[in-house]
Amino acid sequence: MSRSLKHVTIREYVRDLVAGSAPGTAAPSERDLVDRFGVARMTVRQALDALVGEGVLERVPGRGTFVAAPRRTATGVLGFSEEMTRRGMVAETRTLVAERIPAGDGLAAALQVGVGAPLVRWRRLRMADGRPVCLSETYLVERRVPGLVESLPGSLYDDLGARGLRPTWSEDVLAACAAGEEEAALLEVPGGAPVLRHDRRACAEEVVVEVSRTVYRGDHHAVSLLLGG
Repeated sequence: MSRSLKHVTIREYVRDLVAGSAPGTAAPSERDLVDRFGVARMTVRQALDALVGEGVLERVPGRGTFVAAPRRTATGVLGFSEEMTRRGMVAETRTLVAERIPAGDGLAAALQVGVGAPLVRWRRLRMADGRPVCLSETYLVERRVPGLVESLPGSLYDDLGARGLRPTWSEDVLAACAAGEEEAALLEVPGGAPVLRHDRRACAEEVVVEVSRTVYRGDHHAVSLLLGG
């Protein structure tokens, strides 16, 4: 086996070994890989260097090599109004609840504030061309958006942009579910109809500015993803 092929074999072995591991998990040591594959340390180092360059692994001086946290870049995160405009539709919003609440344990951790910190809870029915599309519940740290409850904006992301808090990246989780009774009534679908649940944690650089939970009608919403290779 050529040295080049050994390097590739070791690289892909380590990639498979750490796939799905949490950031900070220790990668195999150079010594372990040398012993396992019977190669020179330089060949092992070349394989690990390639994974470090890809962002799969990171080296911590004096400690070793570990699984790296996902690289984060500006993603052009869109709000509902912007997304509907992009699709050539007219967005409308009906506010159901806009209030101040204290942060519970879960929201405090997600928004990186202390338990009991004042939050804004904004629950809305979102429509496109006059038809209900989704039901959203958004949580924000009140001190970051003073006056929001008294003067609700037409577009939250435009308002955040004006405050210097426009989201630049987000963590999104999607799940297919069945509509609950209240959700079905508001979205004008039968009880138990398929819906798409979308949880988002949006950040402006490293500042968490929004946690939202949105339920989309399953018959009027599709998810489009652009993935880089």
